[in-house]
Amino acid sequence: MIPVQARPPVRAVIFDLDGTLVQTRVASWEIFEKVSRRFGLGVDRPEQYFGLFQGNVYASIRKLCRDEAHADEVKEAFLQLLRDEYTPPLVPGVGDVVRRLAADCTLAVMSSNATQVLRRVLESNALAFCFAHVFGGDVTPDKRTAMRAFLADGGSGFGRRCSADYDEAGRQVELDGASTVLVTDTAGDVRDALEVGIRVIGVAWGMHTVEELTAAGAEFVALWPQEIAPYLLGDAAARPPDGACVVPRELAEPTSDCGCGCGGAPAGTASADGGVAAAAAVRRNRRRMAGVRLPRPAPSGAATAGRPGATAEDELVAAIRRVCRRG
Repeated sequence: MIPVQARPPVRAVIFDLDGTLVQTRVASWEIFEKVSRRFGLGVDRPEQYFGLFQGNVYASIRKLCRDEAHADEVKEAFLQLLRDEYTPPLVPGVGDVVRRLAADCTLAVMSSNATQVLRRVLESNALAFCFAHVFGGDVTPDKRTAMRAFLADGGSGFGRRCSADYDEAGRQVELDGASTVLVTDTAGDVRDALEVGIRVIGVAWGMHTVEELTAAGAEFVALWPQEIAPYLLGDAAARPPDGACVVPRELAEPTSDCGCGCGGAPAGTASADGGVAAAAAVRRNRRRMAGVRLPRPAPSGAATAGRPGATAEDELVAAIRRVCRRG
C-alpha cells in the first residue's frame, strides 16, 4: 500500500465491470461454458475460464481456436450470449461507493463485455448517470487502447454527478496517469494499466486473489467495497456528497412500484421492463434534486417543513421523506 502522503490526488476512476462492480464468477462462467462446449474449446472448469483473464481475455480465447475465422465466430457467439442472457447482481455496497466517488471524480467503466450489457447493468441499478464514459469490449476489445483513449481525450475530464448532464462552467479537469486509477479484479487488467501508466487498485471479490493482484502490481487490494473511497479520497471520504449524488437511500434504490423505495418488491426483483422504469423514476428524482444540498437532519421528533427559515427545497425534501415513511 502506498503511504497516504505519497498518493497523488485522484481526479478520475475507471471501474472494471465484471467481478468489480457486479458478481461475475458464476454468471459469466455459465455463459462461457455454453460457448466452450459449442465450439470445442476444452474449457470445462471455472478455474480454467478465470485463468483466461491473466491477460486480455479475447487474446486468450484466440489461442484456444483453430484459426482467425474460428476465433471471430467464438467471440461473436460469446458477446451475443452476454447481450441476451447476462444479468449479474451488483456487488453489495458498491452502489454507495460509486455515488460517493462520482461527487468528486470523473468515473468511467471499462469492460470486455458488450456495451449493451453495461447499459443494462448500470441502468437497472440506477448508476448510469454516475459514469461519464463507457468502453465496451465489442467496441474497444483491448483495454490498453481504451485507457489510452480516455487519457488522450481532452473531454474526459468532464464528469457526471449522478445526473444526465455533464459538468459545465469550468469543472473540467486535466487528467494524467498519476491522477487516474483503475479499479479491477483481474491481474491482466493490472498489468495493462501499469503499461499505460495508470495507477491500479484491486478488489478481492472477483476473478483473481489478493496475492495474484498484488504480484501483478496493484498498489492496494480492497477486501470490502467500503475501503475504496477512503483509500482514493483520504479523509475527504467522510464528507457527504452534494447535489444529485446526495439523494436519500430510499430514493436511490428502485422498487417495483414507484421507484422511490416507498414500498413494493426490493430492487432487482422486478421484471426487466419494471427495472428500467424504476431506474428512470430514480433518474427523474435525481435530476429534480440536482444542485440541492440536503439540510442537516432535524432533532428527533422535529418536523423539517414549517420550521423558521425553511426553504422551498427543505419543504420538498421533507414531503418526499414523509411519503416514503408512510409506505
